[in-house]
Amino acid sequence: MSAWHLHATVLPDEQARDLWFTADRISFTPLPDAQTLHQGGYVLPGLVDTHTHPGTVEIGEPLDEDQLRADAAAHISSGTALIRVPGSASRLPAWFGQGYDQPRVIQAGLPIAVEGYFFPGWGRQVSLDGVARAAGEEAGRTGWCKLIVDWFTDDGGYGPSMSADVITAATRAAHGAGGKVAVHTQSAEGGLAAAQAGVDSIEHGMHLPTEALAMMAESGTVLVPTTCTFEAMSPQMNDEAVPADIRYWFSSGVERHAELVGAAVLAGVKVLAGTDLPPGSLTEEIRWLASAGLSAHEALGAGSWSAREWLGLAGIEDGAPADLLVFDTDPREDLNLLDDPAHVVVRGRLPHIRSTFDPAPQST
Repeated sequence: MSAWHLHATVLPDEQARDLWFTADRISFTPLPDAQTLHQGGYVLPGLVDTHTHPGTVEIGEPLDEDQLRADAAAHISSGTALIRVPGSASRLPAWFGQGYDQPRVIQAGLPIAVEGYFFPGWGRQVSLDGVARAAGEEAGRTGWCKLIVDWFTDDGGYGPSMSADVITAATRAAHGAGGKVAVHTQSAEGGLAAAQAGVDSIEHGMHLPTEALAMMAESGTVLVPTTCTFEAMSPQMNDEAVPADIRYWFSSGVERHAELVGAAVLAGVKVLAGTDLPPGSLTEEIRWLASAGLSAHEALGAGSWSAREWLGLAGIEDGAPADLLVFDTDPREDLNLLDDPAHVVVRGRLPHIRSTFDPAPQST
């Protein structure tokens, strides 16, 4: 494998330095026979999508391995070198996330839902009494579990599917197994219960009450708002064929989401970037975070160094994984530059992959 050298200003530290990489490792010591890839500009750790569901072709269908490969290519082409899959329709195959043409993967196994309160055929749907046990098993197996704590109701609304006590018991079980808990919530009641339980991440967080933010900041609960997928869904969710209560629930949540994210930042909650669906749209989410109240530095970190640190992977350090994005100028000055890096480095290699596709977005 070739050895490469570059000299650039390293983000987030803003220190100009030389670095080398080969065989998926960064070196601060010169490597023999290294070719100079770039001189000047800026370099940052590869992008991180903290909430994505690759391999999804159709809601209710099992994972599609051809789509999984295409989605991996889309992530790589956008500079996304690390993804977290917070629950998948069926278990991810062992090969996914292992190849040089794929991002690194952190997963949460099968999402755990109460029977009848999730997409039919998806996830691990159990009785209320079985939620805590399932959470411990999934967390012990993959290091994470995903709870679906609210869903569409029989009367045409949207509300909690688990009580606060059940969420708390499941969180204790997952933590007891040495794992972490991600929670899908899009209701005030579900979001508040998740914050009170001290879960590790709240996904989506639509209608999350502001009183939950101080609890989240204190316990270190992260918010992953996935707003771009909601905005993509707006036309279909605001159609007159959708029940009026659901239309109001959705539109009012989307309208408030930027205000919520801004308040979360002020409260000291860590906000990270995630796309849900479709994979490959992470840079759009980063720009939305900047418009919602994060500084350009914070928004870029939410999809790069901050997310990487939170997930336990090093940034640009001696001996760290060689996932890098190189730019001619400071991308924080214009976040549109994220769509056109000078170089993408994933696992110490320079992939040249371009993939475009537009699966129907859903919130999972």
